[in-house]
Amino acid sequence: MIGITTIDKYILKSYLGTLASFFFILMFIFIIQTVWVFIDEFAGKGLNILVLFKFLIFYSPKLIPLVLPLTILLSSIMTFGGFAEKQELSALKSAGISLSRAMRPLIVVNFFASFLVFYITNTVIPLAEYKTFNLRKNLSKVQPALAITEGMFNDIGEINIKVEKKYGENDRFLEDIIIHENSANQVNRVVIKSKKGELKNNDFQDGIQLILFDGYRYEEVYSKKKTNKSYPHNRVYFEKYTMNIDLSSFNNVDLNEARYTNTFKMQNVNELNSSIDSLTTKYLNEIKGYSNTVYLRTGAKSISNFKNKNKSVVFVGGYDYLKNFSQRQKEMILVTARNNINMQLKNFSNQKNVFFIREKVINLHRIWRDDKFVTAFSAFIFFIIGAPIGALIKKGGLGLPTVTALIIFLTYHFTGTFLKNSAEDGSLNPLIGAWTMTIIITILAMLIFVRANNDKPLINISNLRLRVFIKK
Repeated sequence: MIGITTIDKYILKSYLGTLASFFFILMFIFIIQTVWVFIDEFAGKGLNILVLFKFLIFYSPKLIPLVLPLTILLSSIMTFGGFAEKQELSALKSAGISLSRAMRPLIVVNFFASFLVFYITNTVIPLAEYKTFNLRKNLSKVQPALAITEGMFNDIGEINIKVEKKYGENDRFLEDIIIHENSANQVNRVVIKSKKGELKNNDFQDGIQLILFDGYRYEEVYSKKKTNKSYPHNRVYFEKYTMNIDLSSFNNVDLNEARYTNTFKMQNVNELNSSIDSLTTKYLNEIKGYSNTVYLRTGAKSISNFKNKNKSVVFVGGYDYLKNFSQRQKEMILVTARNNINMQLKNFSNQKNVFFIREKVINLHRIWRDDKFVTAFSAFIFFIIGAPIGALIKKGGLGLPTVTALIIFLTYHFTGTFLKNSAEDGSLNPLIGAWTMTIIITILAMLIFVRANNDKPLINISNLRLRVFIKK
């Protein structure tokens, strides 16, 4: 018993040392990659190092469900591959200690690690997402030029602006600009369009100057008299037009302010279940309401106003119905029917897009909920598949174990991501999209574990050669 305890300690020490080393290395690599992804949001804003460090602290928990399973897979292959390469597994087997017995202490460790991953995905990551999302929203206000997203309207001060392209130092030069100005009564009566523009923040205290070139200013003439006629408008061409935009609210940005709390990534399992139930109920009610509306638009219900209550109405066909009308009336009826059908088809197409978005939102909630359990289970199953593979390949170090781990993990990750993306738009059931790859890799893990525990190679080359020879 003392010898087994010593062996357990040795296996734990070898595995945990490798696990800790590679976890910190991979976390560092992924954090650097995160900085590279978000560098555009940080550069040129004059932020101190504490704000950047806070962002990385908030973002780091979201990397753990990706890094820890990969680390477990790599560490298990390297540990047991090293044992097999040094003939230590053979020595254990000669002493009556099987592979499953050697894996026992690490099974317990990784079992608790899977619970840790679930806790992180269910509790820590929603909080981190909440903090990260709000911090990024607040950072976008530090410099107005960076708050302008290309190709969409953005609220800055008292205007709503859209630009097609930004370029130059700090994105100060703009192209294809459309601006909507709000009046005192919050009604948009002024539209400005220009081909080019430039942002300057040195000439106007507590604000910024927007200089527009080669454009038009459209202003709707307001009249207090009520009239059904459209308001006239003025159009003025300009070669250069300067606007002073008040940005006092931008200059008083509180980076610790948290006002955005409504994304599904900020919710735990219980909150996601509640959101799924409410969204599904609302979605079904919306479908039912729309079907009733379509039924009323067909005019089928109005038939009851023209029939005897004691008699049923039988439709005898379009030809027999139209023969009672003149040729001109027939044409008018057919034109009206065709227009109604085209209108209904267009309405169906628009409503289909609305229902597609509703269903996609529900699917995202379901996938995100199931993914918490999938990620936790994958952290455990990657050890079950990694240790036997290490024993079979009989190689330690960074070479073959690293390549093998990356092939398995990337296949699992990218195929799983593809299935989840397919489940988002309803092509697959969200449950199937979330769990398919995990079920497949679990089956493979069991098969590989059984063969490795029975000292059988993963693929029996000699049997394959014999079968090929017999066929010849």
